[in-house]
Amino acid sequence: MCKQLSHIKHAAKHNIPLMLCDNEAELRKIARCHPKAKVLLLLTSEICCEREETIIPFGSTLKDCRHLLECAKELNIHVTGVKFNIPSCCQDTQSFSRAVSDARCVFDMGEELGFEMNILDIGGGFDGSEAQLEKVNRTLKPMLDMYFPLSTGVSIIAEPGAYYVSAAFTLAVNIIAKKAVGRDFIGQPHNALSANDEPEILYYMNEGVYGSFANKLLCEDSIPVPSPHKEVAAEEPLFSSSLWGPSDDDLDQVLERCLLPELTVGDWLLFSNAGATFTNTDEHKPPIFYTITECDWNEIHNCGVTLDTRMKNFSLVPCCLQSSMSKTSISTPA
Repeated sequence: MCKQLSHIKHAAKHNIPLMLCDNEAELRKIARCHPKAKVLLLLTSEICCEREETIIPFGSTLKDCRHLLECAKELNIHVTGVKFNIPSCCQDTQSFSRAVSDARCVFDMGEELGFEMNILDIGGGFDGSEAQLEKVNRTLKPMLDMYFPLSTGVSIIAEPGAYYVSAAFTLAVNIIAKKAVGRDFIGQPHNALSANDEPEILYYMNEGVYGSFANKLLCEDSIPVPSPHKEVAAEEPLFSSSLWGPSDDDLDQVLERCLLPELTVGDWLLFSNAGATFTNTDEHKPPIFYTITECDWNEIHNCGVTLDTRMKNFSLVPCCLQSSMSKTSISTPA
């Protein structure tokens, strides 16, 4: 976790005490610029995703943590706890168990050296779905009760920013090209696609991993399977499909395999829970389109609330569509 000296000095000037560190060089910078800081050691997590080679492991090993604790003691820096972060794409919830166990070891080492260890940060490896959060909770809770019971006085915090922002947006992308590979594709009934020689349809979209899906390069399973914007009959056949960005680059694959009805150029796909996938750069900021039903709009006005109707990208939709609207804002790439 590399920080500019100016940032560390700014934290010291404004009495921001908590800082994250995972190497000796950063520890020495903190000692020089913010000697009153309270430091959390970032503990490395075991990589458990399919595309391990694309994930950069951050943090210190248990052996490195011992060295950092001894170094902090020499520098008179107070280490107050541990942080770990399991990627949301990790399907093995036991990784949380191992991380909690390792954190307990670091706490014990710190207390041996005289540090008052009282903060455990379990990171932000929550993908926005209730199912994943429940799985993590079932694994984490007994481990935390075992290693960090209330009697220890340890404060347990998390960073669920991605969890909350994921559901805030639906990403709409446009199909700009398509092609079939393999034998001539034949429609299959739902849940009946199993043959290895089945055809696959490649869809090219106006967004890819060099835009709104940039996090695909870090974590493969973080991209949700989209749904077509157009109405699809229940008996509509599904086809093995893959989704690609517009760059004609082998790395620009958004989804390797999913089942979709046949789409045509110009159709739209909706990626739900996409709030955490957007690239946060000045060069690529998708416009936000705000929608509200006429019924809700009238109800707001009847309550005496006035809104600026000149808002950019603002539109009303008929009340009959209200039941089908799961979001109040859809972001589409420019």
